[in-house]
Amino acid sequence: MARFTTWMEGMTANGIVLGTAGLEVAGKVLRRSDEIIVTDGPYPEATEIVGGYVLISATDLDEAADIARGCPGLDYRMAVEVRPLKHRLK
Repeated sequence: MARFTTWMEGMTANGIVLGTAGLEVAGKVLRRSDEIIVTDGPYPEATEIVGGYVLISATDLDEAADIARGCPGLDYRMAVEVRPLKHRLK
């Protein structure tokens, strides 16, 4: 966790981090078969779990991916997904 803290503090000090938040454990999962099925979830045993997000300032997707390469979780086989916003923040 110390490595995550150092990484986040460095990005914050450089004005890269615009916002961040963890996600609550409770939630709902919707799937469609013949009808839409709503179940409680997500579950810890799921293969993909999103724990939260970090909103950063980057000029483009390539720069954002370069910034994400510094995530310590990659050393522990965590996946980091980098996606642009559809609309820029004002």
